[in-house]
Amino acid sequence: MEILLVSLASLFAGMVDSIVGGGGLILVPALFAAFPYAPPATLVGTNKSAAIWGTAFATYQFSKKVDLRWAALIPAAAAGLLGSACGAWTVTYIDPSFLRKALPFLLIALLIYTLAKKNMGQLHEPRFQGKKEALVAAGMGLLIGFYDGFFGPGTGSFFVFAYVRFLGYDFLNASASSKLMNTATNFSALALFTWQGHVWWHLAIPMALANVIGSLIGTRLALQYGAGFVRYAFLVVVSMLIMKTAYDGFLR
Repeated sequence: MEILLVSLASLFAGMVDSIVGGGGLILVPALFAAFPYAPPATLVGTNKSAAIWGTAFATYQFSKKVDLRWAALIPAAAAGLLGSACGAWTVTYIDPSFLRKALPFLLIALLIYTLAKKNMGQLHEPRFQGKKEALVAAGMGLLIGFYDGFFGPGTGSFFVFAYVRFLGYDFLNASASSKLMNTATNFSALALFTWQGHVWWHLAIPMALANVIGSLIGTRLALQYGAGFVRYAFLVVVSMLIMKTAYDGFLR
């Protein structure tokens, strides 16, 4: 029964993740509810083992329909991989709990800015070209990747916002690009959890299959309805993140 529950949650998480990120809002609470006495690191590691397949599959699906800017994305993904590893290493020395109370306010600022800029992300007009774009993208990958390894919540939304705000992508292209970044940062975290023995592979396999199915549904919705649909999905996910992080930071 638990496998069926978390696999269904993984399907919905894959769908949300493939559109705009934030699948962890669905899958991680489902894992904690199904296995309340399991070590948290094991549940988080098992979540990563499923999510990486959905984001990788979404990257592939988007690449067939969206003209991804690989010259910028590949160095950005490498920087994200490095940043995530550094963040995961840092968290073994520094307690990240100080971010719990700051994160909701950061997300509120991001939400207000996106709502105020009604045309932001509607047109795909990259601001940089060549090496400059690769450098800016790599810098964002390193910074957000570090955050993902160190703390984590909202990483996909931060990637989408950064690509829209600083690189001039529309929401569809930003979402497609962020999937490669999420795959890289998930891989780094998964490698660490696997090395430490914090993955339940008997759950990871059915969850991964469900996550890929959800990813297929989500990417098709995003490609069919375009940047406007992804923008609204982004606003919904960020709103959910605000409520979740505010609860974790101030009420729990």
